[in-house]
Parts: sequence; C-alpha cells; structure tokens
Amino acid sequence: MGGAITSEFRKFFTTRMWWGMAIGVFVSGAALAAVFALVVPGSRSGPGGRGGTPAPGLGDATMVSTVYTAGLSVAYLLTLTIGVMSIGSEYRHMTITSTFLATPKRVHVMAAKVTSLLGIGVFYGLVFLAGSVGVGATTIAIKGYSPLPEAGTIIRTLALCLLVLGLWALIGLGAGILIPNQVAAILIAVGAAWIVLPLAGLLLGLVSWGKPVVPYLPSEATSAMVGALNASTDVTLLSWWAGALVLVAYATLMAGIGSLLTVRRDVT
Repeated sequence: MGGAITSEFRKFFTTRMWWGMAIGVFVSGAALAAVFALVVPGSRSGPGGRGGTPAPGLGDATMVSTVYTAGLSVAYLLTLTIGVMSIGSEYRHMTITSTFLATPKRVHVMAAKVTSLLGIGVFYGLVFLAGSVGVGATTIAIKGYSPLPEAGTIIRTLALCLLVLGLWALIGLGAGILIPNQVAAILIAVGAAWIVLPLAGLLLGLVSWGKPVVPYLPSEATSAMVGALNASTDVTLLSWWAGALVLVAYATLMAGIGSLLTVRRDVT
C-alpha cells in the first residue's frame, strides 16, 4: 500500500498540472478574500435582512469566516477536476492497464487513489488558506478590526476547509469513473457543482416541500461546514458537523461506487 500511495502522489506531482492548479487555488482564495474584506462594512450597521436585522460586519466571526472562505467554491471546483483527472487520465492514456499490472490487487489501487486525493486536498487547502487568510487578515487588520474575533470558531472553519477540498476531490474521482470520457466528466462534474446544484438549491427554496431538502445538497452542506452566511433567509443550513457528515456521505458514495465499478470492470 505504501508503494501504491507513493506512486499516486508521484503521478500527480511530476506533472505541470499541480503547480498550475496551486496558482489557481491561491489566487482565487486571495482575490475573493480581498474583495469581500473590502466591501463588507466594518461593523453592524443599517438594515441587512428582513425585519431590519443589521447585517454582520467585520467585527462578527461569521463574516470574518466568510471572508476567509469566499474563494472556497472556486477552489473545490479545481480539486473536483483533479479527482476526475486522477482516474480519467488513466483511461484516456491507457495507463490504467500498467497500473493494475504493477499492483494486481485493484482494491489497493483504489484505496491508494482515495488516500492520495485526500492528501492532495489537504495540500491545496493549505495553499488556499495561505492566500485567503494572508490577504484577508491583512485587509481586515488594515481596516482596524481583529482578524480572529473568535479564534476557536475561525480556526475550526479553516481546518474544515482542508477536509472540504479533499472530499470534493473524492466526489470528482467517482464522477471520473461513472463518466468514461474525461472531457465530458470534467464538464458535467464542474457544471453540476457550479451551476446545477446552486440553481437547484434556489428553486427548491421557493417551494415548501423543497426547503427541507436544500440543506442536504452538497453545495449547501459545504457552506454549513465552513459557517458561510446563508444567502436565503427561508432556508436554515445544517450545523457544521452535520454538514460535514453529509459531505462525507456524498464523497463516500461517489468514491465507493466508482471503486466498486473499477474493481469489477474490464479495462482492456
């Protein structure tokens, strides 16, 4: 298993894709954190919601967490793509045969891919936080507010960002197996995560029977994990731990089904 895991890491980090993705993750985290920190008011002021509820400002831990995680939706699209390519490129270039010849027990290969993708997700999570927290905290401090108004809550949120990126990579792994064509898999997976799921959440939130379903969508579970502000006042997000369990369930389902198919499927 150790050799199989090392091989999966080597497959990824010996290509130019890893640093290209790293630049994208860093820039998305830094740029969106800066934008959010600049446009958010410094304190609670003015009507910010229904009933004249003041909008949270930079003195609020939830808003500070939202600043730090503003680019997370872009970052997890990139790790989703990495997950798709981790298996899709093997089928596209027919290296999957040599992979299984080198490690005949396919269960070991899939376990190595899952383990390596979680590690890669953590790596990109650190890259993301370097950009988002570095730029976001600097901007918040320049505006005269504490970058860590509630240190425990914010540190937990930042730690969960690492898990989020790893889990979305596993979702991508499952998508890459279920959709044999790599290009189609990337387009469908990214399109679903970026457009279909948010749109579904918006539409379901408009009907009474759909509102209880919305918090269990992968995108909404991700928002719940990192304590992001709820864009809809009519839908209550899950707690952070419940959101984590939901996203873990999605990742387990996708990676599990994909691994089962790969173990049983003829690759020649």
